[in-house]
Amino acid sequence: MDGESLPEFNGPEDVLQPLLSASNSSSLKEALEILIKVSRTTVGPEELALRNILPTVIKLVELLHHTSNREYLMQSLKLLRNLCAGEVANQNAFLEQNGIEVLLTGLRSAVVLSNPDFGVIRMGLQVLANVSLAGEKHQQAIWLKFFPNEFFVLARVRCSETSDPLCMILYTCCDGRPGLVAELCGDSGLPIVAGIIQTVVSVGFVEDWFKLLLSRLCLEDIHFPPLFFKLCEGSASENSGNTDSGDDLFSSEQAFLLRIISEILNERIEEIRVPSEFAMCVLGIFNRSVRVVDFVTRGKSDLPTGSASIDVMGYSLIILRDICAREGVGDLKKDSFDVVDMLLSYDLIDTLLSLLRDLEPPAIIRKTLKEGENHGLNLSSSKLCPYKGFRKDMVAVIGNCAYRRKHIQDEIRQKNGILLLLQQCVTDDDNPYLREWGIWSLRNLLEGNAVNQQAVADLELQGSVDMPELARLGLRVEIDQNTHRAKLVNIPGSYPKPNE
Repeated sequence: MDGESLPEFNGPEDVLQPLLSASNSSSLKEALEILIKVSRTTVGPEELALRNILPTVIKLVELLHHTSNREYLMQSLKLLRNLCAGEVANQNAFLEQNGIEVLLTGLRSAVVLSNPDFGVIRMGLQVLANVSLAGEKHQQAIWLKFFPNEFFVLARVRCSETSDPLCMILYTCCDGRPGLVAELCGDSGLPIVAGIIQTVVSVGFVEDWFKLLLSRLCLEDIHFPPLFFKLCEGSASENSGNTDSGDDLFSSEQAFLLRIISEILNERIEEIRVPSEFAMCVLGIFNRSVRVVDFVTRGKSDLPTGSASIDVMGYSLIILRDICAREGVGDLKKDSFDVVDMLLSYDLIDTLLSLLRDLEPPAIIRKTLKEGENHGLNLSSSKLCPYKGFRKDMVAVIGNCAYRRKHIQDEIRQKNGILLLLQQCVTDDDNPYLREWGIWSLRNLLEGNAVNQQAVADLELQGSVDMPELARLGLRVEIDQNTHRAKLVNIPGSYPKPNE
């Protein structure tokens, strides 16, 4: 079929002959196949650069944009992509030969079709992605031609194979260039990023460029808040009727963004220093979501649940858990500012303890408690866990906050939180790993805090709690022979932080 279609392409001699000569072939089809194979070798792009093949390929691409020979166009773009993969001479020649404008014309044609040509769009973007790796000059040239309108149109192409290279281009252009980051997260650029997120929500992503881009914008810089709230525009209608307050509604795109950000933060928890603006925004989102979720239905699934408000609450809570997973963001010996302490100054612990107290007890406690023996539990509470793991996530945040922070350990005790946390050291079908996180939190609550240790010993002695899990912390209750009071003493063994 390709052989039959060849005569239909009547290209000029100055385009065809260099390709035929370089490949020692007699047909364009064969020439492209041979040159593509050569361009994949280690020295192929350099050898073809010495023969000045790239300008000819650009002319061929320009000609094929105006024909119906799609297969030839795809092969030509593939050759152009390979030539620009790491070979500086070809990347420079691409700029000199007006390659960006040629590709822009072709991409416009491929996008405006009633049925967009995803293959041509993907290959064209891959060419630009390779060119962008050449450096600032090439990145600036691409940016001037494509930002913002062309990027915006491409961001709305619903195909993962096109959004991946688009994310690569944006990330490469913005990496190390705060000015371009500011443009991308400004009024003209935010619709581009929002469009990409909407595309990924619809079709998913394959490569890591999407995550790298979001990490660069949201976690390594301060642009998460405007992006998050941009995603709410035009999406509130899907949740209309849930609440009278439009400010408290969330979109599925916002929930998805938090989900991806939570994954990135968990994967790179040791290397990312979270901006305070990001941390405070997430805390605000969590507080707002708590006001939206009604807590009247026990969740039957983990995150994501399909409810935007519940998912926003859950993923923002998980992000807070990981922010608080260290003694602070960064090395506190070098940095005087602690993002975790800033969060705590805005009543994070009080909020979580109140939520935890208002929840019905874990299933095993509900089943074993006898009437009239509630030990301070609010059995009449109507609040239920909206997703599997909600209780565990709250306990994890509290436990991470208490890690080597005596003022938080004291605050929890002063707010009558010790017994509440002791009651979380149980297995619970609705909260996998609750027991492990409960014991981890109890360990952090007691470490280096004699007053808290005494409070737990008194509770054990009074029979308020039955805590065999204390042994897993390396502790047991004994009666001090001098004071005749209960105290916690160390026994061999320790309990590490739970992993999920």
